[in-house]
Amino acid sequence: MFVKRCFDLVLVFITAPLWLPLLLVVGLMVRSRLGSPVFFQQERPGRDGKSFKLIKFRSMTDEVDAQGQLLPDADRLPAFGRWLRATSLDEFPELLNILKGEMSFVGPRPLLTQYLPLYSREQARRHETIPGITGWAQVNGRNALSWDEKFKLDVWYVNNRSLWLDIKILWKTFLTVVRKDGIQAPGEATMPFFSGNVPAGKVE
Repeated sequence: MFVKRCFDLVLVFITAPLWLPLLLVVGLMVRSRLGSPVFFQQERPGRDGKSFKLIKFRSMTDEVDAQGQLLPDADRLPAFGRWLRATSLDEFPELLNILKGEMSFVGPRPLLTQYLPLYSREQARRHETIPGITGWAQVNGRNALSWDEKFKLDVWYVNNRSLWLDIKILWKTFLTVVRKDGIQAPGEATMPFFSGNVPAGKVE
């Protein structure tokens, strides 16, 4: 973990002249197109399931129905928001999570906290390492994969993680973003909600 942490910090600081101005420009664009707040923050489980606050650029509106309930994600995701996600620019603020030691460049994506009791014992192993901005599942299908496929790839990464694998994933991530592969699951704004494969509150 020490080598991985050093690699993350070196990469963050080396690339700072590129991502800091971009962070400012995209932030201003989000403020202009979607208003405030510019950032979307949400509690997510990190290593060993420990909670932290994920930071992303906001990509959806706050539109509600007649009853005051938020509209479905697909109805609140404007063209600008889709562009942010397609280019992965919405993920840039997660560099702040890396600086704080809550995330890494590479690792299983941090998902919703309500998923924690729904994982099987094997799927829960994805939390044996620090979560990442990108990961093995993201470069092998991204949101076009089923949940089961994504979790198997996450666990494969946990079993095989190394610095060289992280470098390979970062390169493949660049190619995936350029080609805009697997941005969303069919018929979904991103991915459908994970309903689990065991009863809620139980882990096999």
